Amino acid sequence: MSRKKKKSGIFKWIILLSLIGGFGFLSWWSWATKPYSTSGNSVNVTIAPGTTAGQLAEVLQERQLIRSSWMFRFLARERQENFKLYVGDYQLAPTMSPSEIINRLISGSATLETNMVTIPEGYNTQQIIELLVKKGIGSKEEYTKVVTQDEFPYPFLNNTPKGIHRLEGYLFPNTYNISVKTTPHGVIDLLLRQFAKELTPEVEKQLQTMKLTVAQWVTLGSLIEKEAVKEEDRPLIASVLLNRLKINQPLQIDATIQFLLETPKPNLSYEDLKIPSPYNTYLNAGFPPGPIANPGHASLQAVLYPAQTNYRYYVAKKDGYHVFAETYAEHLKNVKLHQ
Repeated sequence: MSRKKKKSGIFKWIILLSLIGGFGFLSWWSWATKPYSTSGNSVNVTIAPGTTAGQLAEVLQERQLIRSSWMFRFLARERQENFKLYVGDYQLAPTMSPSEIINRLISGSATLETNMVTIPEGYNTQQIIELLVKKGIGSKEEYTKVVTQDEFPYPFLNNTPKGIHRLEGYLFPNTYNISVKTTPHGVIDLLLRQFAKELTPEVEKQLQTMKLTVAQWVTLGSLIEKEAVKEEDRPLIASVLLNRLKINQPLQIDATIQFLLETPKPNLSYEDLKIPSPYNTYLNAGFPPGPIANPGHASLQAVLYPAQTNYRYYVAKKDGYHVFAETYAEHLKNVKLHQ
């Protein structure tokens, strides 16, 4: 074969590959500039001060609002937008194209009325619903349906108890800036998504080391949240609970009895301690069926990193702190001294 024919053949292949590559790129471009889907509910996206186009693009892709973070960054760069000025809450939908999302963001649509809502540590599901309703974000009936029936894409919710306490423990306490137009489903998803951030690779590794499931971790965290008043006591209470579980001694947590009562009492009676329920940790050894409240970060961390003690008892003092004991005899002395 002559050198001339060989060169001609090479050029043909180059042209062919260029055409294929070009068609492939054009196909991808068409795909990446389209809406993420043809259906789907609007979600609330918050742009915090200092957010860059790149950071926003990653969030939008993670929230399944755009197909390509690179394409979003490219389009934003073409518009010379970095979004640092567009702080606020925005309602965005997967049915919007990347260009439409950019238009929404730069049009100043963050003027939606929002409510700053603080979910306190230790609130249960019903208390959270009451708080949200008072803030004017949805109705009790809507939230009850969402909590008991709606599906959420989080593996940690598998096999949770049915009913109003199905999401108990996973509605993460925090301060949220929520648009009044956010649906109850969107609000609950926001709280669940915040809990998901607690479940880091380090946490999962520690849970494996401790041989605890996510549900057991959150359940213990909820017990500590309801029992501890002072920050320093959390790891110590965690130690007591874990020490009792090791020897199959009932946890005997008063907060689990209060969980069963329609109205909490300042002091429990002996009759209260006999209420027949799997949540009654006086009658049943081991874990209750699930969390009794929604614990915050500190209580969850206390479970993962408890104090190393032989304590199996504690009693509350008048100043909010607890005094701890290794033996029942010592515990009885502490009860007599402090109560």
